[in-house]
Amino acid sequence: MPKSLYLVLFFFVTSITFAQSTISLKGKVVDETTQLPIESATVYLTSVKDSSVVDYTITNKTGNFNFKIKKSDKPVLLKISYVSYQDFKDDKVDLNTDKDFGTITLKEAVNALNEVVIKSEIPPIRIKKDTLEFNAASFKVGADANVEALLKQLPGVEITPEGKITVNGQEVNNILVNGKPFFGKDGKIATQNLPAEIIDKVQVVDTKTKSEEISGEASGTQEKTINLTIQEDKNKGLFGKIVAGHGSDKRYESSLLLNYFKGEQKVSVLASSNNINSIGFSMDEVFDNMGGGRNSSIYYNDDGSFGINNMSFGGNRGITRSNMVGINYQDKWLKKIDQSGSYYFSNTETENANRTNRINLLPEGRTFTNSNAITKSGSNGHNLDLDFEIKIDSLSTIYINPSFQRNKSYSKSSRNQITTNETFDELNSSTNEDYSDNEFTNFGTDASFSKRFLKKNRGLSINLESEFQRRNDFVNTNSATLFADTTPDDIRNQNRFEKDNNDFVKLEVRFGEPLTDSLRLSLTSEVTYRKVKNDLNTFDFDGANYDDFNDLQSNATSSNATTFFPSTGLIISKAKTNGRINFGPEFITFDARSNYLGLTTDRNKNYVFPRIKGYISHRMGKSKSIYSFYDYGVQLPQANQVLPVENLSNPLSTFVGNEDLRPTQRHNLYFSFNDYDYQSRSGYYIYSGFNLSRDAVVSSTIFDDNFKATTTYQNVDMVYNSYLGVNWNKSFKKEKRTLRFGAGINLNYDANKGLTNAVTFESRGLQVSPKVNLTWSIDELITVSQNYSYSLNSTDYKNYVIDKAQNFVHNARLEITSYVPKHFVIGSDFGYRYNSNIADGFKKDFYLWNVSLGYNFFKDQFLAKVKVYDLLDQNQNATRTISPTAIVDAENTVLKRYVMFSLTYKLEKFGGKKKEGGMIFMD
Repeated sequence: MPKSLYLVLFFFVTSITFAQSTISLKGKVVDETTQLPIESATVYLTSVKDSSVVDYTITNKTGNFNFKIKKSDKPVLLKISYVSYQDFKDDKVDLNTDKDFGTITLKEAVNALNEVVIKSEIPPIRIKKDTLEFNAASFKVGADANVEALLKQLPGVEITPEGKITVNGQEVNNILVNGKPFFGKDGKIATQNLPAEIIDKVQVVDTKTKSEEISGEASGTQEKTINLTIQEDKNKGLFGKIVAGHGSDKRYESSLLLNYFKGEQKVSVLASSNNINSIGFSMDEVFDNMGGGRNSSIYYNDDGSFGINNMSFGGNRGITRSNMVGINYQDKWLKKIDQSGSYYFSNTETENANRTNRINLLPEGRTFTNSNAITKSGSNGHNLDLDFEIKIDSLSTIYINPSFQRNKSYSKSSRNQITTNETFDELNSSTNEDYSDNEFTNFGTDASFSKRFLKKNRGLSINLESEFQRRNDFVNTNSATLFADTTPDDIRNQNRFEKDNNDFVKLEVRFGEPLTDSLRLSLTSEVTYRKVKNDLNTFDFDGANYDDFNDLQSNATSSNATTFFPSTGLIISKAKTNGRINFGPEFITFDARSNYLGLTTDRNKNYVFPRIKGYISHRMGKSKSIYSFYDYGVQLPQANQVLPVENLSNPLSTFVGNEDLRPTQRHNLYFSFNDYDYQSRSGYYIYSGFNLSRDAVVSSTIFDDNFKATTTYQNVDMVYNSYLGVNWNKSFKKEKRTLRFGAGINLNYDANKGLTNAVTFESRGLQVSPKVNLTWSIDELITVSQNYSYSLNSTDYKNYVIDKAQNFVHNARLEITSYVPKHFVIGSDFGYRYNSNIADGFKKDFYLWNVSLGYNFFKDQFLAKVKVYDLLDQNQNATRTISPTAIVDAENTVLKRYVMFSLTYKLEKFGGKKKEGGMIFMD
């Protein structure tokens, strides 16, 4: 989109929002007894007519507040609220002249409970000791909006186009409904599907492990949890949506979500089926389940695939047909057992055509590999997750979280490939016809026992983590690999059977003893055990059957690793500072064994390394905080990296282990600072990190004249990765108008090493990604959102034929949602992407424009829509990737233009009352 158009829109928006005459309302809030200022008290204006919130702010650290508000003849009341103090209410306020309220005193609420407030007087925001709480009714969203739309209205809350949620710069990794998971703790189904109108409060707290939560310890991470509480009168009822759609090019979509709430008992059922690359539950008010637009909040990977709760659903690599059904159940049994659980069944089928051009970097030249592949794949998956919290007594709690996953998949592929040198002479070529199927089973359990003693801050916790994985792979391959010189060609027609077992158990016992009121001694013992086993058996076709055992391409490897980490530590827990540090020796036993060509090899090693890990978190007032953690430990090499077994599965690439490999020593350091001022509704956060690996395990590859590779592994002195991010946002709200700005930049710098043809190479990569966004809205009328990001990827090379490689990407989007005229919902999502330096034959840029028109009828219970995906028929998937060893350009199949007609039915029945035409009637 032309820059001039952005500037015109910017000045138009700002002129409408701010070209208003305003007045100032200011004052100071203090404690009546001590006369000390009260920070973070909520000061808000409500309409005399209907008690609706007109505007609000938060007192700063000196207790001062200041409203800049448009003049109005509408009478309002000034109210002030702060936990443990009596609410303050002033007489009618004149919004035509400035006013200084002077010093306002709040009286302490003697014996008042924190949660006892008059319902009509609940302020928009409450800041408690460790909880940030938003009153959902104070933030207006569209009539049919979901929880995600509500979250976007909350100050300090940001949701990226990829669906990542942050609060005051800290990432949200856990979303609960009434304190319990809702179809998994990632919570995306809750934010995308629960209607905003049923939410009472949005509470933000530090994410804790179950042991920390039960024992009352401070959180050891800087991540946040959002808990959505349901309105009391909505916590008993039935609600949901049913969507069905049919489109051009045989496209279709359908989804169902039904929720039954009755106090502690909650049952939710979901189902979906579509062939438009959607998981089926991004029930956006504009585009429903249509992918490629604003519906990207489940999660997206770098390769374009997407999924939820460990289930992948394809994405921009091909066209996916998916079916899914799931159930979630929550309840409280015998007044002592909190229970929740969910089950999913998923079925997917994806078809894709891939074209790849690869530049292979060598010390004294380059080679070029071009390939084409057609793939069809599918899977059936089952996922069961249960959650039990058992309160034995007031001091002891048991938590058990068993999970089970089973997936069966298949893949058919046809591929051809050719590699040439710099003069375009052919070095090798290959064709493959492959079929594979896979069975994967995973059973895991997280369990803990926590006990608090009568002596304050004395506690014991026992934590058990286990995971048992089984994978069975079958591959039938029919391939021909041809070499340009006299090297014999490699022709294969064979079956491969591979079994992988991976078992892991971790037991941790922690005991805390108070030294002072704020300092505790921590004694911890941690034992881990991991057993990995791999068996590969290959059979060649003998003319009649696949009975000819191929011993060169068959092998068996196994490894056992045991670690014991006894540590002593300190825990600090003060009003504004929390931290923990543990240190001690880590004893490691590593046994690896292989059986190859009749030869058995054993590799047994014992190690002792120091281990240290810790964190510190400090709040500087209510608006600023810092967090830092450090972790030093070792990572063992894998069995196939240390055993003398040749892996010949790929005719063009042989792998063999190196028994002299040493463990990798890893340093991990992280720091963050965030500051969000609720009074000015602006904030910023900074984060940075540094990861250093000594004795890092890297690949050492030798290419012959045919560009056939033999790879082993080596230790190098060190590699590292560092990153830095800065983000800022600010919002302005005047009555129904809201303007939000955001800007940020992310930087990443890494140094990698390896060996190619016995020459050590180095690569140093720099990624710079600035971004800006702007959203302007008028409640229940229109929302306009714009965002732009630029990504630069630059890599410097040493001991390669090239010294530098660089590319950049422009990404711009404009989203418009309109709720006028009445009963209509109009949406337009326009995106532009430009990718520089991509190879000839790959398109550098494309537009993606999706439009939608919806109409509510029959008392808003039905919504009819027509949607057009990729209106300009421009969508594509072309990418450039720069790595330490290659530059890769690739293109995959994507969805192209189609039209979809859909109908949505909305069911709402709460507390024995049914919603009809905006009115509530008794059954």
